[in-house]
Amino acid sequence: MKKLLDWMETSFSPKMNKINHNIWVVTLKDSINQTMPLIFLGSIFSMLTLPGSIFNLAWWPNFWVPQGWTMGVISLMMAFLVPFNLMEKSKLRKSRIIAGLSGLILFGITITPQLIADEAIGFSHSAFGAGGMFIAIITGIIAGIIIRMFGKFSFFKEDSVLPDFIKAWFDQMLPVGSIVILGWVVVDIIGFDVYNTILNIFMPLQYFTETFWGFVLIYLITIILYSMGISAWVLTPITTPIKLAAITANMSGAVNVFTNSFEYAYLAIGGAGCTLALAILCCTSKSTKLKALGKAVIVPSVFNINEPLVFGAIAWNPILMIPMWLNSIVACSLAWLFTKVIAFAPIPDFLFQLWYCPSPIATWLATSGAMTGVILVVVIFIATGFVWYPFFKVYERQCLAEEQEMIKE
Repeated sequence: MKKLLDWMETSFSPKMNKINHNIWVVTLKDSINQTMPLIFLGSIFSMLTLPGSIFNLAWWPNFWVPQGWTMGVISLMMAFLVPFNLMEKSKLRKSRIIAGLSGLILFGITITPQLIADEAIGFSHSAFGAGGMFIAIITGIIAGIIIRMFGKFSFFKEDSVLPDFIKAWFDQMLPVGSIVILGWVVVDIIGFDVYNTILNIFMPLQYFTETFWGFVLIYLITIILYSMGISAWVLTPITTPIKLAAITANMSGAVNVFTNSFEYAYLAIGGAGCTLALAILCCTSKSTKLKALGKAVIVPSVFNINEPLVFGAIAWNPILMIPMWLNSIVACSLAWLFTKVIAFAPIPDFLFQLWYCPSPIATWLATSGAMTGVILVVVIFIATGFVWYPFFKVYERQCLAEEQEMIKE
């Protein structure tokens, strides 16, 4: 175990952090982060539909329309933000706006054949929402690369008397024209279906996340990275489009579990890794150090903010890293068993992004007021508490011994 942890700390973790700071990964992470207000608003509008559905209020307003104008245009925003942020990271700030607009144009060209096939020209098509996020990211990257290639190109000499804004107009025509012609030739003239080709490439990954082993594995990888102090945001360019597409499908009757709504309902009790039980144990500890830590982290933990606890006690501490990994498996397995295999508790069928909402209130809201969902999350909390307890007691004894040594000195 020591050799494994040494390898992870000295080799694996630095490499992952290097990936985490790669210009392409940072661009995608920033773009997703910047769409979070739309995702949060979409979640709130989804929640506002609950009173009407729970209490059968016919007069209750239909909040799905504003939800559609937030979450429903998320891919459109991504198509703009990816090339925009790439220019920012590439220190080509003057080209940011035109790069973003070019991303929108290429995205529009790419999805048009599918809109025509579905006879759904307009903003109600899933391509504009979560269903088009992979396409938006890829077309945004292509547009960004092309604009970046022409970053320092100019038709004019530096001593030209023309105003800078006029020179910028003409200089930006070439890269934008290249993007438009590329999209036109590939999609309209050659007839290559970019939209469905990209969807088909990523479809196996989406199917994999809805298998038991895929579901558990991806969540476990996230928790392992987190326990090593590596931001799980390194995975968001891959996982976020899948999660949003999955919850969008749930709204139409699917039963996908790889969604943020499912995670916040059943798996994030105190934060990623189900750490609320550990925070409570720290509060009751005989160790002065752990008790002080518990008092400091208990309130954030109630609201599912566990960074203080993770970085204060768990990260690179094998005694507490192992139960955190085990709990990711335990929580996923119990949630899968009692939602997918045994239809005891419901699978959330609307967008719920209020991760800071305490359990089991979050569960009650995400499952449209289902008490069986609340019972399940309580069971998961108790089970993960049992996993934490023996490891915590080992760590507590270690801390008490250290405190006794300090007193003797």
